[in-house]
Amino acid sequence: MAKNPEKMKTSHLLLAIAGVAALLLFPIGIDNPYYIHLLETIMIYAILLFGLDIVVGYTGQVSLGHAGLFGLGAYAAGVLVFKLSAPFWITVPFAIVFTAGFGALLALPALRVSGPYLAMVTLAFGTIIQILINEMSFLTDGPMGIKLEKPSLFGHKLDDREYYWVVAVLMVLALVVVHRILRSHLGRAFEALRGSPVASDCMGVSVYRYKVYAFVISAGFAGLAGSLYAYSEQYISPNSYNFELTVLFLLAVIMGGRKSRIGSMLGATIIVLLPKLLDDVVLFRYVSVGLAVAVLVAAVVAIRRQRATPGQMAIPVVGSIALAGLAFWLDAMTDWRLSIFGVIMLFVIYYLQDGIVGFVRKALNMRRPVASVDASDVDAAPADAVSTAAYAGGTEDVLEASGVLMQFGGLKALNNVDLRIKRGTIHGLIGPNGSGKSTMMNVLTGIYVPTAGAISFGGRSLVGRTSADIALSGIARTFQNVQLFGEMTALQNVQVGLHHSFASNLLDVAAGTPRYRRESAAAVQRGLGLLKFVGLESFATEEARNLPYGKQRLLEIARALALDPQLLLLDEPAAGLTAPDIKELLGIIRKIREHGVTVILIEHHMDVVMSMCDTVSVLDFGQKIAEGEPARVQADEKVIEAYLGGGA
Repeated sequence: MAKNPEKMKTSHLLLAIAGVAALLLFPIGIDNPYYIHLLETIMIYAILLFGLDIVVGYTGQVSLGHAGLFGLGAYAAGVLVFKLSAPFWITVPFAIVFTAGFGALLALPALRVSGPYLAMVTLAFGTIIQILINEMSFLTDGPMGIKLEKPSLFGHKLDDREYYWVVAVLMVLALVVVHRILRSHLGRAFEALRGSPVASDCMGVSVYRYKVYAFVISAGFAGLAGSLYAYSEQYISPNSYNFELTVLFLLAVIMGGRKSRIGSMLGATIIVLLPKLLDDVVLFRYVSVGLAVAVLVAAVVAIRRQRATPGQMAIPVVGSIALAGLAFWLDAMTDWRLSIFGVIMLFVIYYLQDGIVGFVRKALNMRRPVASVDASDVDAAPADAVSTAAYAGGTEDVLEASGVLMQFGGLKALNNVDLRIKRGTIHGLIGPNGSGKSTMMNVLTGIYVPTAGAISFGGRSLVGRTSADIALSGIARTFQNVQLFGEMTALQNVQVGLHHSFASNLLDVAAGTPRYRRESAAAVQRGLGLLKFVGLESFATEEARNLPYGKQRLLEIARALALDPQLLLLDEPAAGLTAPDIKELLGIIRKIREHGVTVILIEHHMDVVMSMCDTVSVLDFGQKIAEGEPARVQADEKVIEAYLGGGA
């Protein structure tokens, strides 16, 4: 039975209020400055991890430069106080903007690379920042560092407890802002980058541009955290922002659980408390026993609910029990501190790759929170949400390609291919495996830049344009191998295609302006309408990776239609489908054409091609060997020999 969305929202709101209240009341109930400062540090680290998770958890990039950005934020505030005696309400915003600016300077060249290369670039950046801070003694006081006092607000100097409340409020605000960003079209764009960069570009979401956006936003949160840390510690020095710290930040995201604000707060708690736990053997014993009990309970629940096998749970259970046993075996932790710390890290990386939050969700069969969809929303969605903008004027030929050559080394995947696609038709593109059909698709959508030749769409050349630019100009596509964003719901996949419909910027999203709310509501209705168009409205909140294969094919089509294309490229949409699924697919394609959308269809099912297409072009070894009406092409001797088996 479906859960009541309103009741869920109410319960989540009450839990959030209770959590904030507990946070604010903590320094009243616990009047120990040490513990107040400890929780304050956790909150500051959590702010940074909120931003780092955008880069690591959502876009799938590895940054080793966030300790450097953290240090920049701290020194931006520290230098303003040290040199100009600037007030708190100036230093903190300046630190955010200054660090975000440096993040942009780093991201623009660095994010043209990926994987280990990006990690090395960001690591080098962090090292350079540490050296510069140390050497620029005229500004930073060099190795001596900078001393600060607690800030003043409205003429009142804050004490330790009052500053704690300031940090708590700013952490809650940061949490709200990050949550809004990640639930918006920006968050869907970031998540799409990780799911399938190629598909993102072909949905009009530029991979490079949004990687930069994500990094800059993340840097801004690092700057906020750094400035608050400077006031909290009341002393900053270059050695405070070293390589060890950046590794701890990265591990915190992994340990807590990516794509989770709770995971970020949990990760911050771990990296702050774990070193201190390892210094106190008695406290470590209590914690290790509690951890072992929690893992054992979670494992039992997971096995009973058939969410995991005993073999899968054996290592986490045995490992946590062994850790508890080790805590009681050792009399002191001093000599073993680093070794135990390293073992815990390796254990999490090897066996808890989704982090602690991910492990708990899997064990208890809890889904990652997604925006709910009411039955009324589905009923109110338009039955036909496909745009008819393609009817708008234009030339008879929607696309023209002449002399297209695509060469990979000595291989000519396309060799002097000409294509003319008439507006409002279904144009088939067939040929044996390896004939160049998918290569032609990739050339038309900017994934490949042709070696030679000309391609024009709507009177404008496509050669040299990015996939995102081509997509936004009116060309959408599906893929031979399904390229959905697997961890996103069906509705969210379609909403990525609707990204172009948003005019709202980051400030609109963060503040929840009426413009953004209108655009978001419209995108939900349009997305549900597109799902209804292909018969998937009942799967709106289901993760794309969990859909049956045939439904995944239809979801790709719905997502492509969200771009309001004039030209739709379908790359083997019937591959792997059953006869009923193919019948359903043909009906959808016919409806698409009725909306004036021109279709290029690559398909191996000849009955589909012959029944659907107005014109068919045949490729063989990268060359066009025939073109014309389906019946005439089917009877062509060259086609029979090359594609239909010859000898007939």
